[in-house]
Amino acid sequence: MVSRIKTVAAVGFDGYIVDVECDMSKSLPSLQIVGLGNKAIEESKERIKSAVTNSFLEFPKKRVTINLAPAELPKDGAHYDLPMALAILCASGQIKQTEIDGSIFAGELALDGSLRPIKGAINIAQAAKQFGIANVFLPSANAMQASLISGIEIFGINSLKELYLHLKNEKKLSPYVPPPQTNCAQPISGPVLDEIKGQDFAKRAMIIAAAGHHNILLTGSPGAGKTMLAKTLANLLPSLTIDEQIAVTKIYSLAGKIDGEIITKRPFRSPHHTASPVSVTGGGNRPKPGEISLAHTGVLFLDEMPEYPRSTLETLRQPLEDKKIDVSRANGHVTYPADFMLVGTMNPCPCGYFGDKAKECTCTSTQIMSYQKKLSGPLLDRIDLVVHVSRVSNDNLLDAQTLRFNQHHKVSDMIKSAIITQNSRYGCGYKYNASLNNAEIKKHASLSDESSRLLLKASEKLNLSARGYFKIIKVSRTIADLENCKEILPHHIGEAIQYRGEFSK
Repeated sequence: MVSRIKTVAAVGFDGYIVDVECDMSKSLPSLQIVGLGNKAIEESKERIKSAVTNSFLEFPKKRVTINLAPAELPKDGAHYDLPMALAILCASGQIKQTEIDGSIFAGELALDGSLRPIKGAINIAQAAKQFGIANVFLPSANAMQASLISGIEIFGINSLKELYLHLKNEKKLSPYVPPPQTNCAQPISGPVLDEIKGQDFAKRAMIIAAAGHHNILLTGSPGAGKTMLAKTLANLLPSLTIDEQIAVTKIYSLAGKIDGEIITKRPFRSPHHTASPVSVTGGGNRPKPGEISLAHTGVLFLDEMPEYPRSTLETLRQPLEDKKIDVSRANGHVTYPADFMLVGTMNPCPCGYFGDKAKECTCTSTQIMSYQKKLSGPLLDRIDLVVHVSRVSNDNLLDAQTLRFNQHHKVSDMIKSAIITQNSRYGCGYKYNASLNNAEIKKHASLSDESSRLLLKASEKLNLSARGYFKIIKVSRTIADLENCKEILPHHIGEAIQYRGEFSK
C-alpha cells in the first residue's frame, strides 16, 4: 500500500502542492527519501525515527521509500518532517488514508516528537486555499500567522502524538481562532515632524512623498537634519491593511526574519553602505528576499547614497520601475514584490559643505563633480522629489520645544485621507499615485489647458525626460489629493516643479 500526504513547497513567493508518497517492502530496515530534496530533508531521517519512537508509535522495521512529488520541483526546509512521518504511519497501518485526506500538513519535528515553528506558513495556507484544501495542520507557533488567510481552518499542533490522537478521534483539536482585532493605533517610536526645527519646505515634501508613495532625495550639509527627516516617514505612513500584512509577513517569514509573528507596521529598512548587491536585491543558493523586498509597502532608506557602490545603486533601477524584482540563479528563477519608497540622502560634495553659508567647502571642482556623478542619470530620473535641506541656525535650535504630536496627528490625518482617496479612485489594493502608468495618468490625472501649458514650458526649460514629465503629473495629483481637490490646478503643477528643479543643475 502506498500512502499519500499533501504538503506545500515554497518556491520564491509562491507555494506548490507536494505529494509525500510512502511505500514499504520486506527487506533490511532502511529509510530512503527521493524527489529532489535538499540537505535538511536528507537529515530528517533520524529526526523522524526518534520522533515516531518517542511519541509511543511504532517505526516499521522494513525498507521505507518516500517520494516527494513532483520530483523536478526543488524542496527546501525542515517542514517536510511531519508529512513524511504521517506517510510512514499511514503506510504501516497505524492511521488510515481517509483520516488524512483533504488536509495539508507541515512542521519540523524535534527528537521528542514536539513541533518547532517553520518558515513560510502563509505560503502553505495560501496554497491550501488556492487548491481548495480546507484544513491545514501547522505548529502552534505558526497558527496565528497562517490565520491571516481566511476561508480555511488552521489547526495549531504541539506534537506528533497530539496530532495522532486527533486523527484517531481520541482527543479532537479545535481550529485556531485569531484574537479579535482592535483599532488601537501603532505606538509611535522615533522622531516626528514636531521635533524638527524649521525645514518647512522639506517637511512639506515628506508629507507629499508619504501620501503618494513617492521616491525622495534629501540633499544638504552634514547636520542639517536629512536623516532625521527621513526617519519621520516611519511614523507618517498609516498601518498596514490586511492584504499588506499578508504580503509583508509572507516575505519576512520566507527570509527567516520571523517565526510566528505578524508584521503590522510598515517596514523601514536601512542597509549599511557596505551591503552587497545580492543582499539588496535578494539571492543566494536558494534565492531569498533582499532588502528591497523586505521594504515592500514601506521605506528603503539609503543614508549618504554616493557612499554605496555604484553596482548596488544601479540594481534599484528595475524594481523602482516595475515594483518587483526578478532573481535568477543557477538553482532557479523567482520573483519577489518590491513596491517600496526610496528615501535617500546625500551631501553636495565629499566634505559636505559645498554651498553652505556658514562653512567653506574645501573640495576641488573635480572632486565635487566626481562625487555627484556617483548617482547616475537614469537612477535620478526615477526619483520624484529632490529637496535641499538647509542648515538651521543655532538660535532657532534653542527655541522652546513645540508640543510633541501637535503637528504629527494633523499631518497623519491628511495623509490617510489622501490615501483613501487614491484607493477609492483606483479601486484596487494599495495603489498609489506614484505607481500610475501612462494610460492611468491620462484617465485619472488629466490636466487643464492652463496646467498643460505650464508643465510644457517647465519641461522644456528643465529638459525633462518623458519619465520626468509624467512624474511631475503624479506628484501634482498627490498634492491635489492632499487638498481634496478633484482637478490638477496650475498651482499644483507649480509646486511639483519646485521638487524637480534640482535635476537641472
